[in-house]
Amino acid sequence: MKVGVLGTGMVGQAIGSKLTELGHEVKMGSRESGNEKAVAWAAEAGDRASEGDFAAAAAFGELLFNCTAGEHSLDALEAAGAENLAAKTVVDVSNYLDHSAGPPPAVGLSHLDSVAANIQRAYPDARVVKTLNTVNADIMVDPGRLPGEHVMPICGDEEAKPGVVELLGEFGWPPDRVIDLGDLSSATGMEMYVSYWLALMGALGTSQFNVALSR
Repeated sequence: MKVGVLGTGMVGQAIGSKLTELGHEVKMGSRESGNEKAVAWAAEAGDRASEGDFAAAAAFGELLFNCTAGEHSLDALEAAGAENLAAKTVVDVSNYLDHSAGPPPAVGLSHLDSVAANIQRAYPDARVVKTLNTVNADIMVDPGRLPGEHVMPICGDEEAKPGVVELLGEFGWPPDRVIDLGDLSSATGMEMYVSYWLALMGALGTSQFNVALSR
């Protein structure tokens, strides 16, 4: 499958590298073609990896990952172009972090909204799915780094979710550990959870953790 990854940071590189390892073709998008980090990533990731601007990556991908910072995601997707998002699954991995008051950053647009819902409103022809935003980048693509049956939430477009669950399975998340929270209204809680995640990281002194559900 051809996948467009928007964003050149730790999350975009982790997801892009995993996808190429799995045999998918990946184009990493940034504000401008020739971005230094994207060029270096593509050279290291091999023949199935390439880079370009946001529009090129979005046009290339049959499925798209939004790995940009949540506070800049709408600008990135505007640059990607509505015509390149229409009828495509857009997996939103972003979190909105406000660093204006210093660390730790404030999280979320508000208790009533989410980046994912804003993307869906701005691009109603896209099929937006929220997942992977609740763990560190390396665990997103390698849940086996942690012991136990820890879980991954997902929400969003009903037609698009089965394909995303299948892709999560390729990453190492068994279907019974992917928890379907329904439509994009649940994305608000998933994004606000990151406040708790940051507190846990501070208390534990590590990003290498996730939550399990006892039922």
